Amino acid sequence: LLAAADGLGSIAIDTTQLNMSVTDPTAWATAMNNLGMVPVGLAGQQLVTDSICVPGFDPSLSMMTGITPINPMIPGMGLVPPPPPTDVPVVKEIIHCKSCTLFPPNPNLPPPSTRERPPGCKTVFVGGLPENATEEIIQEVFEQCGDITAIRKSKKNFCHIRFAEEFMVDKAIYLSGYRMRLGSSTDKKDSGRLHVDFAQARDDFYEWECKQRMLAREERHRRKMEEDRLRPPSPPAIMHYSEHEAALLAEKLKDDSKFSEAITVLLTWIERGEVNRRSANQFYSMVQSANSHVRRLMNEKAAHEQEMEQAKESFKNALTGILTQFEQIVAVFNASTRQKAWDHFSKAQRKNIDIWRKHSEELRNAHSEQLMGIRREEEMEMSDDDSGDNPSKKLRVDDSALAAQAYALKEENDSLRWQLDAYRNEVELLKQEKGQLFRTEESLTKDQQLQFLQQTMQGMQQQLLSIQEELNNKKSELEQAKEEQTHTQAMLKVLQEQLKSAKELAEINGHDESQANEINVLTVALVNQDREKNSEKRSPGLKSEKEALLIGIISTFLHVHPFGANIEYLWSYMQQLDSRISANEIEMLLMRLPRMFKQEFTGVGATLEKRWKFCAFEGIKTI
Repeated sequence: LLAAADGLGSIAIDTTQLNMSVTDPTAWATAMNNLGMVPVGLAGQQLVTDSICVPGFDPSLSMMTGITPINPMIPGMGLVPPPPPTDVPVVKEIIHCKSCTLFPPNPNLPPPSTRERPPGCKTVFVGGLPENATEEIIQEVFEQCGDITAIRKSKKNFCHIRFAEEFMVDKAIYLSGYRMRLGSSTDKKDSGRLHVDFAQARDDFYEWECKQRMLAREERHRRKMEEDRLRPPSPPAIMHYSEHEAALLAEKLKDDSKFSEAITVLLTWIERGEVNRRSANQFYSMVQSANSHVRRLMNEKAAHEQEMEQAKESFKNALTGILTQFEQIVAVFNASTRQKAWDHFSKAQRKNIDIWRKHSEELRNAHSEQLMGIRREEEMEMSDDDSGDNPSKKLRVDDSALAAQAYALKEENDSLRWQLDAYRNEVELLKQEKGQLFRTEESLTKDQQLQFLQQTMQGMQQQLLSIQEELNNKKSELEQAKEEQTHTQAMLKVLQEQLKSAKELAEINGHDESQANEINVLTVALVNQDREKNSEKRSPGLKSEKEALLIGIISTFLHVHPFGANIEYLWSYMQQLDSRISANEIEMLLMRLPRMFKQEFTGVGATLEKRWKFCAFEGIKTI
């Protein structure tokens, strides 16, 4: 009676959560569909397909298969189905069988616990069976989960059921927690609460090991097939040496398309030791044929080098065109920043134009440096190639170098002029803002900025003037070099004509060879005297490398100080580089080179000051 009351209580609790009546004949079909099973005599679509539970390859036996072990209990690996979503409640219903009825557990109770699933498990443990339950009743209930291969029933109300496939075990576990009642009896021996759990059987584990070995063999076979497919093909076999094969190989060596294959065969024969006294002549002829391809390879290399030079030239021309367009764009921005057009733009437009102008100037400067680097590399290559040529060619190279330097100075002059225009525009803007604002702290800071910009503009103007003067000096230098070249060539022609006429007169008048030798000696003396003058003009008298280094540093320092510097200022700068140098040593070195450095006096009376200036560019004109 207590069991019947308990069953009726569970029915009363569960019927509130059912979608249909307890006595509905379709309840069994609904429950089986929830389990993913098709009931006997009913047709319907399974909610859980068998493919989800079909086990895949699980190489957990690392000792047998040699594959990295994987935990077979990980959900989604094929042995265990993915867990149901936690937010969707699983509703269990009453299951009606022919001989018994299964009542679902209380949904408020926690799910029944199970042990860890053994690998390849096909056997389940079923406990809590009614005492009067027979093997036929157990088979009637659990055959809905799948094909049963064996049932081992015990006398103590439990049994072991072995299924044909692993996924059937998951369906049997679903019945854990159900209360089983035989017929409509209320006897205690005819009811019991089922507990279904995984069971560890040797047969299941043995079958699982065999299956894993088979899958491992298939995997090794697949990997071997993949390695064989990806393995590079073996090189062709090289034939053995014979006179007939040597004659064929000699013909192949003469063919450009078959030369690579033939030279490999020839190398293999020589490494094998096929060369002897009898075959030495044939091998010598084949080696000679291989040597004949050297000229062809050099011609191909020259053709590729020519293509590379053409590509470099086209790249340089394209870069020059891009730089020209950048110059035009920057000129447009500079024109827009002048007062006539600048006043008509709004503040946001002025800001954008200023940002664009700075970005364009940065790109223009970067491209200009790249182009100058290419030209410097070409000049270095030309100087390396022409170092051993005749003097006239050296003069042409010097002229080209001077022309390149003049062009570089011209470009630098243009860039400085554009920067000067930009500074002027900024000064004008600051002046306008100064006139519109009151005398506040901001106006004071703007006055300081204005003064700083004015000083910067004055320095830029002075630098621009010095660069223009340097450009004029370079141009005059170039013209003077050309005049010296023409003068030298003309003098050489005149001396040759004089020598020729003197020899003719000596032959006509019957003079002896001593007079002709005197004429030759005179001619050589004139040429040597001219060369000595040129060498005296070009090479300064320096005693050591240290003096040359000091002259370079002092020249650079005085070059950036166009108004000169006194000896104390120069000595304080040199003290930072070499603490052992003295002011007297620097002054003596400057006095030894009057064509590079000159001394001027500025001021009157007590303000009289002695300054040194860099005058090497002026000295070149007078040499």
